[in-house]
Amino acid sequence: MLTPNRRGFLFAAGAATLATAVSAGPFFGRVFADTPTGPFELPPLPYDPAALEPHIDAATMNLHHGKHHQTYVTNLNKALAEHGDLAKLPLEELLTKLNDVPESIRTTVRNNGGGHANHSMFWQIMGAPGSAGPEGELKDAIDRDLGGLDKLQTDFNAAGGRVFGSGWVFVTVDKDGKLALTSKPNQDTPLMEGARVLFGNDVWEHAYYLKYQNKRADYLKAWWNVVNWNAVAERYAAAKAGTLTI
Repeated sequence: MLTPNRRGFLFAAGAATLATAVSAGPFFGRVFADTPTGPFELPPLPYDPAALEPHIDAATMNLHHGKHHQTYVTNLNKALAEHGDLAKLPLEELLTKLNDVPESIRTTVRNNGGGHANHSMFWQIMGAPGSAGPEGELKDAIDRDLGGLDKLQTDFNAAGGRVFGSGWVFVTVDKDGKLALTSKPNQDTPLMEGARVLFGNDVWEHAYYLKYQNKRADYLKAWWNVVNWNAVAERYAAAKAGTLTI
């Protein structure tokens, strides 16, 4: 049996090797995923992979976006390759209809469709450090529903710390602009329940292990430095307008 220290050493050593190999050539990318063909595509990052330094390192961003997220997209397209009716659905609608997905691919669609939705949201709501805090209607909603930004950050970080293994912590928003805090295991998402996500943070180890190792609490605290509050405010306005998708 691996001790926790040895497990951490092996994980870190493997991750470091993996980060070095990312730029080694196209063959290595195929360890994670083939080039996808299908209706779903990997969205480009809206900033340079190094833009979130020093809080999230470029090596993590390259692996997280270009390899892990790409794998979710590829696997989702493969699962739906012979199910054209499902492949035509918008992702947020597909995730609310998992009971209609054939049992043989349901878990694959749940895991990879959820992963695609969660990560697509994740890239959108981050940006270079220095973003001003929430303002206007968004700030009012945070004060009203979540006790203010300081309390939100404390409660959000605690919820992220309580996720056992892998998962996400989210703030959801309804059509009236009401906010709520929730967490989900694995790649589950509030979209599966018909809710909308305002923003969320990934607490899978692949999101932080290269820089923070097993110190998830440090990662959760540092992550607030790269939240793009302007992007979050745009999502809040879209939710109230009924146009927010994933």
